[in-house]
Amino acid sequence: MKFILLLQQVDVAEKIKTAPDGSYQIGVVIGSFLPFVVLVGIAYWMYNRAKKRDKNGY
Repeated sequence: MKFILLLQQVDVAEKIKTAPDGSYQIGVVIGSFLPFVVLVGIAYWMYNRAKKRDKNGY
C-alpha cells in the first residue's frame, strides 16, 4: 500500500512550473483538488443521511 502511495504523490508546484501554457496550469490545479471536493461531497451526503435517519428514529 505504501508503494502505491509513493507512486501517486504528485508535485503540483513542479508541474505548474514546467507547464507549457496557462490552460495546462488550470487543469493541474483542478485535477489536484477535484478528488478532495468529491470526497467532501460524499462525506456531507453521508452525514445528512445519518442525521435524517437519527431524526426519524431508525
